[in-house]
Amino acid sequence: MTGPADDESQTDRLTYADTGVDIDASEDATAALLEAFGSDLRTEYAGLLDIGDRYLALATDGVGTKLLVAEAIEDFSTIGIDCIAMNVNDLVAAGVEPVAFVDYLAIDEPDEALTNQIGEGLAVGLEEADLTMLGGETAVMPEVVKGFDLAGTCVGLAGKDDILEGEAQVGDVLVGFPSNGIHSNGLTLAREAVTREHDYTEPFPLDPERTIGEELLEPTRIYTALLEPMRDHEVRAAAHITGGGWTNLLRMGEHEYVIDDPLPAQPIFEFVQEEGNVTDAEMHRTFNMGTGFVVAVPEDQADELVAETDGQSIGHVEEGDSVEIRGLSLS
Repeated sequence: MTGPADDESQTDRLTYADTGVDIDASEDATAALLEAFGSDLRTEYAGLLDIGDRYLALATDGVGTKLLVAEAIEDFSTIGIDCIAMNVNDLVAAGVEPVAFVDYLAIDEPDEALTNQIGEGLAVGLEEADLTMLGGETAVMPEVVKGFDLAGTCVGLAGKDDILEGEAQVGDVLVGFPSNGIHSNGLTLAREAVTREHDYTEPFPLDPERTIGEELLEPTRIYTALLEPMRDHEVRAAAHITGGGWTNLLRMGEHEYVIDDPLPAQPIFEFVQEEGNVTDAEMHRTFNMGTGFVVAVPEDQADELVAETDGQSIGHVEEGDSVEIRGLSLS
């Protein structure tokens, strides 16, 4: 992927921080929150509770500002899938089998059509992830919420030997799995970029049969089907490529992650980059760029893992402390 030319004006370049989302500040705030109550999280993606012969795991997440795209084009039918996916994928990255889910919908006023469409998406996500819905909460709070917000919590179970080590090793192969597109991270930057000169209802220039809004709303892929092959082939660590983009690989340990054969990025990323005059580095620190999930696997297991899934060997692990991809060095 090629970023804006060096001789172009830099005054109109967008960054995630410019749009109000500073990833470093967000991580610092989260660390301060955890420090305040002494959390003892056991993995990078899920909290674990020892219940004897197994672990009980919890993950919680929302859909984020992707909701504003849905609201703009009045299509809420897929955001429930995103809500399920963002939670279960974190559990999968820890090696945990998701089993049950609860949702939380905060809304400024009751809207039957809205809640019905959200429910349709949740049902699709539950079926795809093989989850049970245990209930949820709809809170009407006109003085607190303008519009609505959707989030959820997922519970999972894992045997003591099922939890991933969480630490890649030098020499491991990196296997990447395609995303569906932009998923549910970086939408604040994407929305600002594409609406500079366009409306969500306009045809997407790189696929005129779809609108820009439809392209942005492509639901997050659910990766639960990877659990069994990950265990069968001794995957050591996994990274869900969400907030922070490709720097998520650093959550698999302090190594150098060399991506020498990346999966292609979908056209939506090219469009966002061009419309927002966004640099290559900012794109890779914000978005998944075509790869939604990455695992570190022993070299002698990589080919079999790829053969059993839709994954591709995209790189390897070396000594160091960075992510090397498409001529960039991210840390």
